[in-house]
Amino acid sequence: MSAETLPQRSQPSADPSGGLARRQVHAVAACYFVASFAALGLPPFLTAILPALGDPQARWAGVLYIVPTVFSALGAPLWGRLADRFGRKRLLLRAQLGLAVSFLLAGAADSLTAFTLALVLQGFLGGTFAATNGYLAAALDGSRLSRALTLMQGSARAALVAAPILVGALSPWIDPHRQYLVMAVLPLAAAVFLSLLPEPELAEAAAATAGRPAERVATVSLLPLYAFEFAFVFATVISLPYLIALAEQRLPGVDGTTTGVLFALPHLCYLVFASRTHTVFHARPHTGIALGFGFVALGLAGHTVAYSLPVFVAVRLLLGAGLTLGLVCLAVLAAGAARGRPPGRMFGALELVSKGGAVAAGAVAALANGWFGAAAPVVAGTAGALLAAVAAATLTLPSLRQRWSRR
Repeated sequence: MSAETLPQRSQPSADPSGGLARRQVHAVAACYFVASFAALGLPPFLTAILPALGDPQARWAGVLYIVPTVFSALGAPLWGRLADRFGRKRLLLRAQLGLAVSFLLAGAADSLTAFTLALVLQGFLGGTFAATNGYLAAALDGSRLSRALTLMQGSARAALVAAPILVGALSPWIDPHRQYLVMAVLPLAAAVFLSLLPEPELAEAAAATAGRPAERVATVSLLPLYAFEFAFVFATVISLPYLIALAEQRLPGVDGTTTGVLFALPHLCYLVFASRTHTVFHARPHTGIALGFGFVALGLAGHTVAYSLPVFVAVRLLLGAGLTLGLVCLAVLAAGAARGRPPGRMFGALELVSKGGAVAAGAVAALANGWFGAAAPVVAGTAGALLAAVAAATLTLPSLRQRWSRR
């Protein structure tokens, strides 16, 4: 039975203005989670995959790691515009099916060239995050949309934590390269499930049907949103490529399980505290952004002096606090910016900016590590986060003065 034919009494959480029911939003998040498994879980194993494809030293691992990101960024604006023109559900299904096809090609590749082409297609044909957000933004508005975007980030964080563990656990039985074939089932299953959901109804149409005036005026400018998105992704991603190496350097004898937990801690913080953070900072996102950048700067700076396990855990938790504040408040700003704008185009451009920040972070991290060592990327990230914190604070101060003067 499709979502459109469900009895009305089975949708108590539906938006009275015509939006998606809460359980439908959760279903979209679940589909994004399962589709993210291969995309997030297999790249850390490129060094084990490439020798059998003609790259014995896995020298191309670093480049291939960001190939899907680069082509996802390039394709996102195009797919966003097509979603606004031909339907968000249709383009979301396209993204899931594109992932499935690219995973099948990657798993079947027998040369480095074929595997690289599959990763290019994964990036260009995928773009599930922008497609998912565009789908949600066409049906939801205000706090409901920002909560849904927060939930999508939770799905991404959960996949980022769980996927490498699952891939590693399957490795003794299934080669990581061939796991691409197995993982192709996940976006296919997601596509089947999403096909049962409705095409989202625009808020304007829902309001007109209800005989109410539509109130879809953007409350957030795009330029600050894009600038904060780029800076935040840059600051939080730059430490990732060499985090394990830094932990092993600072904590001699540390085992792989411990380094994996240290890697996952900030993302676990998000999963635990994102919902409550949204409640507290929904009305003051610029304050939350400024605090988020501040905590990110403190956490990254702390990595330079983390020579014991308790200190390393503490600075990872500080980074987790910044990650949670930043991602949640960016979701609130994105929801405000999406009002009255074509959601596919806006979220396609936002993904382009976000992926650009990730690519820039990877490039700077590689250069900094090569010149100054494993601690250099976190120093560069600290500087970027501090500058962004100051910029966010300057946007927050006028509103704080207004509130104070009213008192």
